[in-house]
Amino acid sequence: MKTVLLSLFSAASLLACSAAHAGDYPDRFVRIVVPYPAGGASDAVARMVGQRLGQRLKQPVVVENKPGATEQIGASYVAKSAPDGYTLLLASTAGLSVNPTLYKGRLPYDPEKDFAPIAMVVTLPSVVMVNPSLPVRSFNELRAYIKASPQPMSYASSGAGNPSHLGMELFKRVAGVELTHVPYKGGAPALQDVMSGQVPVMMAIGPESMPMAKAGKLRALAITTSKPSPAYPGLPTVSESSGFAGFELLHWFGLLAPAHTPDAVVAMLNKNVNEILNEPEMKAKLVEMGLEIEGGAPQKLADTMKRDRLKWEKVIADANIRLD
Repeated sequence: MKTVLLSLFSAASLLACSAAHAGDYPDRFVRIVVPYPAGGASDAVARMVGQRLGQRLKQPVVVENKPGATEQIGASYVAKSAPDGYTLLLASTAGLSVNPTLYKGRLPYDPEKDFAPIAMVVTLPSVVMVNPSLPVRSFNELRAYIKASPQPMSYASSGAGNPSHLGMELFKRVAGVELTHVPYKGGAPALQDVMSGQVPVMMAIGPESMPMAKAGKLRALAITTSKPSPAYPGLPTVSESSGFAGFELLHWFGLLAPAHTPDAVVAMLNKNVNEILNEPEMKAKLVEMGLEIEGGAPQKLADTMKRDRLKWEKVIADANIRLD
């Protein structure tokens, strides 16, 4: 009986300490780790949301860039941080839903066990881009042109395993066409070669590629959302352009904390992030950047991570994609 009472007392004490800690949160600055270099879309989103979050929490929110190894360096750092809500991660599809398959057995973190999802933040649709000299003006014309080519056409990507690679592999599978993958070290050099005509086509991140399309340096054929996007007016979806029902390629950013972060802290952060994303000024800025606003409960992010992991696991297996 004495042992049972001691165990109950210890459990109650831990709960009380956790509640007290959550009640004091935050009493110092909060860090958002971005696993990419400064200047990219993830960095911009983290700084915009972080600034407003800091105003709401009445504590500084600083962004720390820890790029490298397709998000592994930043994600691993946060996974090993104290679960107190002071170190957060703005991660993406690549780090949490693609890496588990690409780096199976070698990933230094477990996306489902090592993190506590807080909220989906935004999604970044991709756009099918071609060099303007290519004689196609719709997605169906592109498909027909690829099928009629005597040799397999090449397509550019921002790197093996990135959304621009996996999206085109998914397209190859559903459309029954052959294409040759040309990987680059980043989206900028890949887009540069599409603009110069070295490679004719790319499924590029919308915010990165649309300015070039508006300048006439690329031609946008279709967007990879499941329905038309207000951020890309007049641009048809791949599904409605081709008849491939359900074709979707969305690169999302989500905010997470280390596993075992107090539920009260996660709930507080989730509430604030959702309110920030619904502010008219914030919504206008994100849409102007070509981003789709998400938000929602932590479970929405958890479900998305798992759904996309299963989706890309199959694409990776079918395409026999391997990283040495």
